[in-house]
This record gives sequence, structure tokens and C-alpha cells, in this order.
Amino acid sequence: MGSACGEERVRGELLTLGQFALVSYIPDPLARFLDDLRIELRPDCKPRAHVTILPPRPLAGELKEAVRQIATDTKGMSPFRVRLGKIEVFDKSHVVYLGIAEGVTELREFYYALNRGALEYKEPFAYHPHITIAQNICADEAAPLAATASERWEGYRGPRDFTVSSLSFVQHVAPSIWTDVAAVSLGVEVPGVEVPVAP
Repeated sequence: MGSACGEERVRGELLTLGQFALVSYIPDPLARFLDDLRIELRPDCKPRAHVTILPPRPLAGELKEAVRQIATDTKGMSPFRVRLGKIEVFDKSHVVYLGIAEGVTELREFYYALNRGALEYKEPFAYHPHITIAQNICADEAAPLAATASERWEGYRGPRDFTVSSLSFVQHVAPSIWTDVAAVSLGVEVPGVEVPVAP
């Protein structure tokens, strides 16, 4: 790997440092498979399998305002299923990712509903729901890593879908390390009070 590629990788790692994102974590055993695959492709990464609702961004306002907005804007939003598709590569960023076969409409609805106010941000790339498999890699690494990922994905015999039932607001606190700031559950209803009926 040349020095230019190394510099590009370091730049990619630091680009979102201090920024925030909104994600939904993927449950095991699918998450375990995806995390193991990411480490196989990039041993220096520290993965936690997720689908991104709001990509990394600086905050337009206070942190507590952003958390309050997430809680408010997701009231009434219901959990939904996401089914994964095939391994693909983004042309411009060279990110290797798993495409989404079902659930794209719902993910986009969440994105457009939440990308406003304290969370508003003009993305460098159009929002494209996906599951990242390898990122901050050089152009010539993308094809061989995607080929390995495709082979592993074809051999995977576990579930290929999951339910988005909770969202986590996270911050990039150090290279490859994101920490949870707040969590919101979807579709949680406060139990109603039953009024006894007189005989």
C-alpha cells in the first residue's frame, strides 16, 4: 500500500471525528457474522453491525436539543423489517457494503423526517441505505475485498433480515470508536388505564 493510500485511509478515519449519527443496531447471529466479516477484511476496525438512519454530521444546535428532537420525531413511528441483498461497492467512496432488498422506503422516511432542525445536515453523498462492510479503503482494495465479502455472504446460513425497533444516537469519539449517547425505542405505547365497568 502506497503512502498516498495510507494518507487517504487516515483522512477517512478522522473525517467524522466528533460528529454524531443515528443508527439501529443489528441483532445476533447476523450481527456477529457481519462484525467478524468486517474484522476479516479490515483487522484494525472496531465494528458494531448497524444500519444508519442519519449519517455522521456535526450538530446544528445543542446535544440535548438533538436528543429531544429524535424522541419527539419518532413518536408514532412503528418498527419495520429490513432484509439484506447483495454485496456492492460505492463508486466514489469505494465503500464495500451490503445492499438492502426490503426496508429502503421506511429507512428513507425516517431519514427525511429526522434530517431537520438540530439534526439537519447537507450530506456529501445522497442518502443510500446500506450496511457497511469495509470503508476507508483505497480504490484498488475495493474489488478484492468485495469478492471475499460476497463469498462469505453466499456461505452464510443464518437470518438475512432484522427488525428496526430502536434507534441509537452515537458520537465518533476516537478513530474507529463510536459511543452511544441516547437510545429511543419505536412503537412503545404507554399502557392505557382500564376503567372498571359497573355491573
